This record gives sequence, C-alpha cells and structure tokens, in this order.
Amino acid sequence: MEVNLNNDPAIIEGCTVPVRVNRKTRSNPTVVNVNSVRIGSVPVAIIAGPCAVESYEQLIETARKVKKAGAVLLRGGAFKPRSSPYNFQGLGVEGIKMLADVRKATGLPFVTEVMDTRMVEFVAEHADMLQVGSRNMHNYPLLKEVGKTKKPVLLKRGMMATIEEFLLSAEYILNQGNEQVVLCERGIRTFETTTRNTLDLSAVPVLKHLTHLPVIVDPSHGTGHSWMVPAMAKASVAAGADGLIMEVHYKPEEALCDGFQSLNPDEFTGLMSDLKKIARAIDRDIL
Repeated sequence: MEVNLNNDPAIIEGCTVPVRVNRKTRSNPTVVNVNSVRIGSVPVAIIAGPCAVESYEQLIETARKVKKAGAVLLRGGAFKPRSSPYNFQGLGVEGIKMLADVRKATGLPFVTEVMDTRMVEFVAEHADMLQVGSRNMHNYPLLKEVGKTKKPVLLKRGMMATIEEFLLSAEYILNQGNEQVVLCERGIRTFETTTRNTLDLSAVPVLKHLTHLPVIVDPSHGTGHSWMVPAMAKASVAAGADGLIMEVHYKPEEALCDGFQSLNPDEFTGLMSDLKKIARAIDRDIL
C-alpha cells in the first residue's frame, strides 16, 4: 500500500511516499536510539571516524580525538565496496573486532557497513548501527535482512537515486518491522566533475517534509575534498539535518582509503566549534 501525496502542493510533483515512512502515518518524528545516542531529537548528532579501519593504532587514535572534540558515534568501514577490485577492500572480520575493542576502550558506539546478506547476523552481533551504503541502496535482499535484525540502520542514498527511490528502499527495511532507520544524503552523480558528487542539500528539507525518519548528511563523500567539508557541514546543519557523518583520519596523508576527503583531528576540532554556533542559531545544539 502506498499513499500518493501528489495533490499536496508542498510535495515535489510526482513523488509517491510509501506508507510506513510517510510523515502522515506518524505525527511525531522518529528518534533513533543507537546505544543511548539519540538521532532525530533536538541535538545534532555527530558521527566521525576513518573511511576504513586500517589498524588498531589508526582507529584508537582517531576515535580518541573525535570523541574529545564532541563526536558521539564512531564510523569505520571493515568491509569496503570499492570501484576497483585492486583497491583496499577493508580488514573484514578483523576490522569489526577492532571496532568493538575501540568501543570498549573509548565508550563510543560505532556504525559500520554491511555489504552481504551472509554477514548481516555477524555484523549486527557486534555493531551498534548497521550502514547500508550507496551502492547497496537497491540491494533489496540486503535491505530485508537488516530490517529483520531490529538493529538501527543508517541508509545512504544511492548515487543516482531519486528521493522516491530512496524512500522506497527505506520502506523495505520498515516493512520487516525495523523502524530504527536514519536517512543519509551523501551526494548524487550529476554532470559536474569538479566535486566527487553533487551534495543535494535540498534533500534535507524535502525528506523531513515527506517522512518522519531522521535525516543526516555526509559532506565527505558528498564533495570528495576535505577543504569543502566544513562549509557543507555547516550548511547541512543550517538546512535542518539531524546529524552529520564525516571522515576523520589521524594521518590523512597516509590513509589507505579516501584520505583526500578526510579531515585531520585539528580540522575536525575547529569545525565542531563552528557547528555549535550554527546549531545555536537555529535553536539546536550539538550532542
């Protein structure tokens, strides 16, 4: 069953909003609880960490620094979907165990990507939040499996997905009984080549108008350049995002994955100070 909102002049023409994600289905916004971290409430949740888990030293040092600066969730990829089969693919199971060890040492819950239906049970057993990446937004068997876990899910928008397609993917998860879903705008592919993607910040107010689910933004993948991340992160908060997920590496120049779009700890600390000012200006705060 779907609810067609085409007659609502505030809705983008032609967008059909599935019933379970539809804001008209639920009067109050959903707040997703990730091991006591609430995403979707008044404070803006900051998720930070390296693109990929490379070593325990890299992960623990980065985690300590982002926590000190104010991050409340650690990100880190153990399984990495890469365009080239010859690029670093992540540490796999070993990386998941490192993330769990760092959580124990720092107290930071972590979110990590799951790519394979066969690994959902294992990753869900260890992670605090499951990420479905952009390349898997249309992987419907995977969406169903993460929906069965009842674990909080971070769903990234596909690089060429419309808003309607994005919401339908979220519906797959909710349809399995899991309502703990956070939507993530991470940029879409357009004709522009100067940036890695075109970060669609207009998606933030659109999604919050159409759905009751929390919406966060990934300015790291959205731009592909670390020098652009602070400006787009601040713009995301001003646009009403419920959180940010950013790549931070303690030594970006040595990163095995996406170092060019990763902030170093000092840059992240400075950004956090600016974000607090932006949040206060719109009657919010940073967790």
